[in-house]
Amino acid sequence: MTARRRVIIDTDAKNEADDQYAIVHALLSPTLDVRGVVPAHFGTERTDQSLAESRAEVDLLLDLLGRPDVVVADGAAAAIPDEATPADSPGARLIVEESRLATPDDPLFVTFLGPLTDMASAILLDPEIVHRPVVVVWIGGMGYDVDWAYPGIEFNLRNDIPAANVVFDSGITLWQVPAPVYSMVSVGYAELEEKIGGTSPLADYLICQLVEWNASHHGEPIEHRSLGDSPAISLVLNPRGGVARTRPSPRFSREGGYLPGAGHPVKVFDTVDVRYLLEDMFAKIRRFGREGVQPTTTVPVQGRD
Repeated sequence: MTARRRVIIDTDAKNEADDQYAIVHALLSPTLDVRGVVPAHFGTERTDQSLAESRAEVDLLLDLLGRPDVVVADGAAAAIPDEATPADSPGARLIVEESRLATPDDPLFVTFLGPLTDMASAILLDPEIVHRPVVVVWIGGMGYDVDWAYPGIEFNLRNDIPAANVVFDSGITLWQVPAPVYSMVSVGYAELEEKIGGTSPLADYLICQLVEWNASHHGEPIEHRSLGDSPAISLVLNPRGGVARTRPSPRFSREGGYLPGAGHPVKVFDTVDVRYLLEDMFAKIRRFGREGVQPTTTVPVQGRD
């Protein structure tokens, strides 16, 4: 076995305020070999420039991390037009290229923190990818057999339902972390301030952008947020850090519900080890601050000198 796991991070980074934590966690983890970051679209509900905004956020995080070496390849600017047509992009091509280097002893993990557009496109561009040692880890979809409220269609799914159907129908190795599980990775403002506040410009930016996002998008008092994208990274770091069951792959309706599908095995997580996830991430962010890496971009952070 190799000493490091190869990973691609596909991220709608400016959609909310949690992708940032997952990206940072991955890039601060010495056992992960991040082969590239793929900025992704997040629909048109909030902006008509979602891909460009995700790219800008990725670039900012890499600067704060002092990591100009990381490959960044833009994903598609919008959902695939239908289940037979890829949305070709440098990001999809990167996934295909890296999959060709994968071996059973050195598989490729492709983590999706947003829609599955770029994975579906990679499959449509090169159908042989489903036979390679590639593991797709997706944060998305509703829960199975649980009574848990979600406002409408789960967000990552609704931004490209056809892509989800392509991936779930394909037979590729697939791990799914549905909404009732990823929503439980909650942190409070006080915890963030006490655990990582003041340790680096990176840490202060992570906190500030989360608080600002809540203030802009919540109409009620709130002092917490779910870091729901982070299980995609913690499960690659620690594949036993969750409890899962194997389910037959479904398809998705236009309303976001589950329909009978191809029946390929999908590993669906019922729980993740939140204690490990958060403490490992916080420790690495604090350690990064002690190393004194200085960004080239100045990020204003409210409430700090």
